[in-house]
Amino acid sequence: MNPAADTRAGAAFSLENEAAYQDWRSAKLAQFPKTLSELVVEVRDPRRLSAGEKQALLERCARANMAVYASACANDPDKDIPRQLGLQFGLRDLDTNYLADDDGISPLSVAERGTRGEFIPYTNRGIRWHTDGYYNPGERTVRSVLLHCVERAESGGENDLLDHEIAYIQLRDRDPQHVRALMAPDAMTVPARIEDGRIERQEQTGPVFSVDANACLHMRYTARSVSIAWKQDAATRAALAALDDILGTTSPWMFRGRLEPGMGLLGNNVLHTRTPFTDAPERRRLIYRARYYQRVGAG
Repeated sequence: MNPAADTRAGAAFSLENEAAYQDWRSAKLAQFPKTLSELVVEVRDPRRLSAGEKQALLERCARANMAVYASACANDPDKDIPRQLGLQFGLRDLDTNYLADDDGISPLSVAERGTRGEFIPYTNRGIRWHTDGYYNPGERTVRSVLLHCVERAESGGENDLLDHEIAYIQLRDRDPQHVRALMAPDAMTVPARIEDGRIERQEQTGPVFSVDANACLHMRYTARSVSIAWKQDAATRAALAALDDILGTTSPWMFRGRLEPGMGLLGNNVLHTRTPFTDAPERRRLIYRARYYQRVGAG
């Protein structure tokens, strides 16, 4: 059962309804996993899940907005693995960004040449806290992400994970006004991307936290200090400082792990990082990333 789905019209995320928030908060924290291992589900074949395997993954996504599967598909480069897994959870519409392959799935590995190498996900550098697609327009909101590991790096490449609903709770518990500031429609702006004098991506302005038509909380965020512009008022600066402190402080709500070959992460676009990594000639990191406009299990 998803606590967010049990509240009418997102009442738990309304700053005017403290009772609904406290009810949702209590349920959320009571069922939240205490360790990363609680999120792991062993599956035989991600392309054809059993009813029990699918239900186990859905249950973990309901509790923590994410689940990890472990399979015997190590080193199998078949892109049908993430594609077929996603379809079983109602994930149909891929965010076909221009760095993805023609099928909409991005092969995250170190790009030796070409345009991809200009972007951090296609290097071996670390990536700070973010949610995927934070630069997308509203009609292309990335609500879920699937990562499938074909091969891991020789060393490094771990991910820190934090359910964005937990980040919301931590922020609201500090001061509800922090949430109000980050729900402002002009809180965060991603400047236009201009290449060779052409606008390749329009400027995008929007909130950090929002509630969708299904009363589910969505977060749009990056800790990057470049190619990002924040609303310049005291309330937004205070909220960002509080969020930065939350993300910079190790807590029981955060998980760290590394996907091994055959493993994958399925989730509702939770906050995550990536540590730097080092490849070896016989072991080069390859992660397939699929980003969707639906939430896990939405239909």
